[in-house]
Amino acid sequence: MTTASAARPVEACLVDLFEHLGIERAHIAAGRLGLTDWQGLATRHPDRVASLTLINPPILDAGRLRGVASRILAVSGDLGPTAEGAVKLLADLPGAASLLLRGFECHPWSDVIADCGSEIGPAMLSFLDRHPAPAVALPEGQGEMAEISFRIRGAGPPLVLMPLDLAPSQWEPLIPKLSERYCTISLGGPLLGSVGLLEARGRSTYLGLVRTVLDLVQIQPGEVVLEVGGGSGVVLREIARRTIGANPIIDVDINPYLLREAESLAKRAGLAERMSFREGSAEAIPLAAENVDVALSFTVMEEGNADRMLAELVRVTRPGGRIAAIVRSCDMPSWANLPVSAALRTKVDRPGLIGAGVATAGCADASLYRRFHAAGLTELRCFPQLVAITPAEISRFTISQQQILAMLTTEEAAEWRSAAVQAEAEGTFFIATAHHCAVGTKPA
Repeated sequence: MTTASAARPVEACLVDLFEHLGIERAHIAAGRLGLTDWQGLATRHPDRVASLTLINPPILDAGRLRGVASRILAVSGDLGPTAEGAVKLLADLPGAASLLLRGFECHPWSDVIADCGSEIGPAMLSFLDRHPAPAVALPEGQGEMAEISFRIRGAGPPLVLMPLDLAPSQWEPLIPKLSERYCTISLGGPLLGSVGLLEARGRSTYLGLVRTVLDLVQIQPGEVVLEVGGGSGVVLREIARRTIGANPIIDVDINPYLLREAESLAKRAGLAERMSFREGSAEAIPLAAENVDVALSFTVMEEGNADRMLAELVRVTRPGGRIAAIVRSCDMPSWANLPVSAALRTKVDRPGLIGAGVATAGCADASLYRRFHAAGLTELRCFPQLVAITPAEISRFTISQQQILAMLTTEEAAEWRSAAVQAEAEGTFFIATAHHCAVGTKPA
C-alpha cells in the first residue's frame, strides 16, 4: 500500500494528528515493534513528548534518546533474549526508569497487558504523574487523520497508546484504569506498529517469496483457502488478486486488533468480498475437519507450539489439499551488503542477530522440513530463501540496523556507518534475512 501519508515520516503524520486534536504535549506508550512510531517524535520533536513508556524495548542504538532519558520508563520481562533490550537501554540511558516483570518472558506476541497489567498499570500511573502535561478536553469517540486511526476515552492529560506489537489484547485491559485520570488516545492504521511493519514487508522482496510459495500451492478455482495468522492481510490480498473472486478466503487470527486492521485494508483495496475474518488460535483452528483445500501459515510457527499448529493445518485440510509454511530462520546468517572489514562482517553476519525471536516450542529453523515429513505430508518441496530489506522500508530497515548497531563497539559502529553512507549513495545497501519454506500435500 503506497499512499501520500505513507511517503511522509511517521512523526510528521503524528504531529498532524496532535495539531488536529489540539495536543501540545502528550505521554507516549509503545511496544517493541513500534520503534519508528515513537523514535522520530522523541528525537525530532522532544518538546511534544511529556514521557515515553516502552514495553519490551528492542536492543537499539540509544544515543539519540539521551535528551529524553529522564522521561523514559522501560518495562520488560527478566527471562529470555528479549530481556537484553531493556538491560542495554538502561545501561546506555542511566536516567531512565524501569519496571522488571519477574518470571516473565516478553515476546512481541506476548499478551503482556492482559498478563501483567496489575503490575504495569500502577507503575505507569506513578511514572506519568511525575511528568505533568497540559490536560485536554476532547470528546470521546473515534476518527482518522493522516491515515492514523484514533479512539479517545477519558479526560485529562493526553496519553497516546501506540499499537502494542502483536499482543492480542493490546492496551485494552488497562484503558479503563488509565482513562480515569488521563485522556487515552489509542492509535491504529496502516502506518503504525506491527501493521506498518507487515505492510512494508508486503512491499518488499518478501512478497516475491510468498508468490513463489503460492505458485507451488497451485490454488484452483473454487478451492477454499485458509491463512492462519494473517496479520495485516498482505497475503490475503495477494491471494484475492490472484483468484479474482473465484475462491473463498478465510483469515483466522488470535489477534482482534490485526483482524480489524486486515479487514479494513481489504475493504479499502476492494478485495474483501469473498474474505471472512475469524478470531481463533493457530493451535486450535475454529474450523471443522477437512474444511479447506489450501492451508497457509506464514511467519506464525515461531510464536507458539509449531507441531500443534501444523497438526491443526493438517486436520482442517481435505485429502489432496495442500499445506504451506514460511518461517523466519534463526539458524542461517543474515547478510548486510556493506564494504566492511572481515572482522566486522564475522560479527554482524551471524544467525539470530536480527529478528523477533522464537517461542520455546516454536519453529524458526530447518526443522520445518522434518516436521512436514513427520506430519505425513507428501510431495514435499522444501527450500530456504533470502529476503532483502532496503532503506526504502524505513521501519523494518531502521529496526534491523539498530539491532546490529547496538551490538557494536564505538569503533565498529563508526566503520558500519561510514560503509552505510557509501552503499546507500550507490543504491546497493540492503540487509538480507533468511527464511525456510515448505509445501506438502495431505494424502488422499
